[in-house]
Amino acid sequence: MEITGKTLIEWGYKPGKWFKGAIEHANQHQLAGDALRQYLDAVQPTIIDPHAEAAPFYRNIRAETPDEEANVQQVLATMDELMKTPTLTGGAVMPDACPTGPVGQIPVGGVVAAQGAIHPAMHSADICCSVMMTSLGKVDPRQVLDAAQSVTHFGGGGRKALFDLPAEFLDKIRGDYFLGDERSLTLARTHYGTQGDGNHFLYVGRSRNTGETVEVTHHGSRGFGANLFRKGMKVAEGFRKEFSPQTKPTNAWIPYAEDIGKQYWQALQWVREWTKLNHQVIHDQTLAAVGSEIQLRFWNEHNFVFKDEDVFYHAKGATPLDDKFVPDSHEQLRLVPLNMSEPVLVVRGETTKSNLGFAPHGAGRNMSRSQHIRSKGGRSLQEIFHEETEGLDVRFYSGEVDISELPSAYKNAQAVQAQMQEFGLGEVVDEIIPYGCIMAGDWNKNAAWKRKKRKMGTVNKPS
Repeated sequence: MEITGKTLIEWGYKPGKWFKGAIEHANQHQLAGDALRQYLDAVQPTIIDPHAEAAPFYRNIRAETPDEEANVQQVLATMDELMKTPTLTGGAVMPDACPTGPVGQIPVGGVVAAQGAIHPAMHSADICCSVMMTSLGKVDPRQVLDAAQSVTHFGGGGRKALFDLPAEFLDKIRGDYFLGDERSLTLARTHYGTQGDGNHFLYVGRSRNTGETVEVTHHGSRGFGANLFRKGMKVAEGFRKEFSPQTKPTNAWIPYAEDIGKQYWQALQWVREWTKLNHQVIHDQTLAAVGSEIQLRFWNEHNFVFKDEDVFYHAKGATPLDDKFVPDSHEQLRLVPLNMSEPVLVVRGETTKSNLGFAPHGAGRNMSRSQHIRSKGGRSLQEIFHEETEGLDVRFYSGEVDISELPSAYKNAQAVQAQMQEFGLGEVVDEIIPYGCIMAGDWNKNAAWKRKKRKMGTVNKPS
């Protein structure tokens, strides 16, 4: 009797990738009867269903206003659903948490621990979103901001190889399973020296402790990392369909025990290295332009996956405090930005049972970008801009104000700091007092493709 896929389905086995190998083996060895059943039972995938009840997580957050109450309830609801994902063993929520998608998707300000699994959607397309600071000494902050503006680049896409990505880095990724294709190599080159859009920034201020001028950049891995994310989601979805079809697609995972899991982990490390190089080139070019030297420099991610033996901590907008998560740590110092009108906090802290080794990544939001824009209706952009940035040198690279990035779009910075202290989420050891910053702004408002479309009589966005 020849075994076919139809045979296995009639016997109650669920179709999957395993069918092909099992059918070939059964026919080659002419298995039948009990021997065949025993073989099929041994090789069929074990289906892993979501937990019936959510795994426990710590709530390092407290609502202080009606807006925050609604926000916190949404965060806790999505965490309750998220923690049913079968790989997850624990989690924590930070004071700056806010929802970022449908119920069950990890919120910004969420940390989860997964046993032997990497969840691409839990680090998102903005892999290794991170902050770096460089102290330039007693330099005029305006001079630094002017120099930085001539160096950096915000907005969609990349630019024509203004800076050369180190050849040794390109050599590392050429043979990488996920990153060695021509598209990845092109993105690595053209997005080098760029910062993207949204809440990414270049900030200049002064250290409260030393009075030195400090540059802080905030961005992730750009298109280079986003391309890896798309590939990772495709791989994770294949595993989900075969081994855990009841798990939400956004929570699909890649098993680290599989070779592909180890390859994905290595690719994440290359993306981390690229992102650090990207921060460095912007800072180094600024230093060169003002004729200064590094007095102090350190950096940290706040949107990444961190490995501790066989447990993978996914921090979607949370700062790692524990040095085991930051191999290039400088004296346990970390950066927590708040908003453009508030200091960037320099913090240090210890791992506790409730923080899992993490702190907030910033001030977070209480409402979506579109809700915030609607809340400002009836007032001109310039009126809102001048009111919220008084005394600061705030610049939008595109020349168009983005009110969804102004201070009122974010949670109260003092409340976030108070809750950091309340919940044991790091000690503030210095503050970088704001002078000014650069952000992308509304770079789509008067984008080149829109100007071209207007000339053609339409402003529909191209697909």
